[in-house]
Amino acid sequence: MPDPKDNTPPALGQPSISPQLPSQEKPALGKPEPVVEPELPTLDMKSTSRTIGGQSIQPDPMSSLEKEKPFVPPPPPPPPRYVPPPPPPASSTVASQTAPPPAESPQVTPPKRSGNIKKFFMIAAAAIGLSALAFLIVRVVLPRIQSIKVPGLPGKEIALTYWGLWEPNAVMQDVIDEYVLDHPNVKIEYVQQSHKDYRERLQSALARGEGPDIFRFHNTWVPMLNDDLDAVPADVYSAGDFQETFYPTAARDLRRGASFVGIPLETDGLALFYNKEIFKTAGKIPPTTWEDLRKTAFDLTIRDSQGRIQRAGVALGTTGNVDHWPDILGLMMLQNGANLSDPTDKLAADALLFYTIFVRSDKVWDATLPGSTQAFASGDVAMYFGPSWRVLDIKALNPDLDFAVIPVPQLPKSDITWASYWVEGVSAQSENTKDAWEFLKFLSSKETLEKFYASAVKSGRMIGEPYSRKDMRELLADDPAAGAYVNQASNAQSWYLSSLTHDNGINDRIIKYFEDAVNAVNQRTDPEQALSTAAEGVSQVLTQYGIK
Repeated sequence: MPDPKDNTPPALGQPSISPQLPSQEKPALGKPEPVVEPELPTLDMKSTSRTIGGQSIQPDPMSSLEKEKPFVPPPPPPPPRYVPPPPPPASSTVASQTAPPPAESPQVTPPKRSGNIKKFFMIAAAAIGLSALAFLIVRVVLPRIQSIKVPGLPGKEIALTYWGLWEPNAVMQDVIDEYVLDHPNVKIEYVQQSHKDYRERLQSALARGEGPDIFRFHNTWVPMLNDDLDAVPADVYSAGDFQETFYPTAARDLRRGASFVGIPLETDGLALFYNKEIFKTAGKIPPTTWEDLRKTAFDLTIRDSQGRIQRAGVALGTTGNVDHWPDILGLMMLQNGANLSDPTDKLAADALLFYTIFVRSDKVWDATLPGSTQAFASGDVAMYFGPSWRVLDIKALNPDLDFAVIPVPQLPKSDITWASYWVEGVSAQSENTKDAWEFLKFLSSKETLEKFYASAVKSGRMIGEPYSRKDMRELLADDPAAGAYVNQASNAQSWYLSSLTHDNGINDRIIKYFEDAVNAVNQRTDPEQALSTAAEGVSQVLTQYGIK
């Protein structure tokens, strides 16, 4: 493309420079008069006389010379001299009065083709430049201007819908109002959903294009929601920042390729609840290993004369009345080194056998007892396993119950705990993903999480949601209810045996196969045989959700 500022004509197509005219005066412009040549005399070679103009001329003595010398016609008359026009009248412009008449006719030069080509390229270059400038303004400049948020001044209005599960509107509204104060162009509608069929209703709404911008989901739902989840932007949490901020289980559970698909606002899992009065009366100390727990449970169990349990030592061994049995069994298998995706080896069988031993041989729990949460709240069982939110249920059932919450028991040389928690995600179909993620970044900040917890305690609850951030562990490490969960979080692992997610999907289907295995072993079926059948079903479910 030629440079519009370059005045140098192109080399090709350059007309040659006309040579200078002779120094004589040029003829006047216009069509020249034809030159009439004089009539040549006729020469009679046979006669010694010549006839010119009809008269007979005798030969001259020098005629012999004339015969040898050829005839040369006289030169044509000179062209008429150029006569300049008379000077203009006195009324002519000053420029006309002062400019002398041209000494000779102006030189006529043919038009240059390069000038037209140069003009074409200049116009084309200008058009391309304007198009590029318009594209830059529309695609880059305007969006950046629109994204600038000046505190106190409204910008483009952004409407976000947020589906939650456990927090009431009153708790969430305080945090939302604080965010909107600094983001007046953002409007957030929080809707507390029922847990019943929540996962199915959520995905149906997303499929219809009517789903929320932000929603809560369980950490094990990533395979089911994979296409619906937007990735966390790097300017919200880079991969390094995410792993540095949150516990390792979140980095494992929420990873999709090189990015993450959710931000946890809590951590949770399993802890051991024990009745402090029962332990004090019996002179027992809380167990830290599974073998200690088995012995303690046996000692604390009270039976009547017919052998019926009056007070259970621990709620373990069945599926129908142990509220979180899938999590407990999953924990035992992970601690024993079993492969939950293919639970056909002896490690898995031993863990299954150990879970059922509390019913089959120790008889410290049975299927006739009430549900484990209710039994513990009533003081009818000494030990119980549950997540942090069960503290609220137990306190609601029996405000006077004196109990403590401690980390789960371990096997020798084992340090594995259980994770089951909820996460905030952004719909991949949302038109406002950037604003949604900015709000979630605000929610996951230390200051906001502290306000969340304080608001829960202020409302009369014994416990809020245990902090999801590693740098906040010390704030709850000594808390009598939440401390056990944050102190175990660094070693927590998760799998698709998370109870009470109500997903009607990956968890509930896999749980059903393990439930059949537990019940079969309690009916004296060989544990390896029972797990072989379960493994086939587990493999089908995992394959359906693309899990290898």
